[in-house]
Amino acid sequence: MYSMTTLTPRRTAILTFIRDRIAQQGQPPSLAEIAEAFGFASRSVARKHVLALTEAGFIEVNPNQARGIRLLNQPARPDWLDVPVLGRVAAGLPIGADAEVHSRLQLDPTTFAKTPDYLLRVQGDSMIEDGILDGDLVGVRRSAEAVNGQIVVARLDGEVTIKRFERHGDSVRLLPRNPAYQPIVVGPDQDLAIEGVFCGLVRQG
Repeated sequence: MYSMTTLTPRRTAILTFIRDRIAQQGQPPSLAEIAEAFGFASRSVARKHVLALTEAGFIEVNPNQARGIRLLNQPARPDWLDVPVLGRVAAGLPIGADAEVHSRLQLDPTTFAKTPDYLLRVQGDSMIEDGILDGDLVGVRRSAEAVNGQIVVARLDGEVTIKRFERHGDSVRLLPRNPAYQPIVVGPDQDLAIEGVFCGLVRQG
């Protein structure tokens, strides 16, 4: 096994970049992101450095994955959360639910107010005043109940959206946090189910 001192400064910096990206975002960088970060002309230059780190025993690479880099001989982080990314959720108009597990992320539990059961990727901008942006991964804790004002993931007539929940008597509205969007008024003949409550988000660069 090589030590850090046997690596060139550039490869040491690349290894540090990989470690930092995993720590901050829960997943490794792609070759394209490494190339961009270090000003390489192509991914093939990044691949050469990654191969050298593989041969040195610092990482291993799954060639069938775009983000197939995995750190070796790292101290265990049993306190980190292993959270599945299930798909996408609309922050605009509802879109079809996608419950397939796309990937898993290793995340610091302090990222969330409560421990999430899964993550969903936001599509749309109707929640921007709550700081939820297009492309964010929102942490969701499974719950069939919600209180007024909570941000929820709701299934309405089989489609999923993220909104603020509001109930007055038998009347339920799903409220956007962007003045460009109108509240969704749930009709008496519509099928509404609360899938879970929002408990934090991950923003990936």
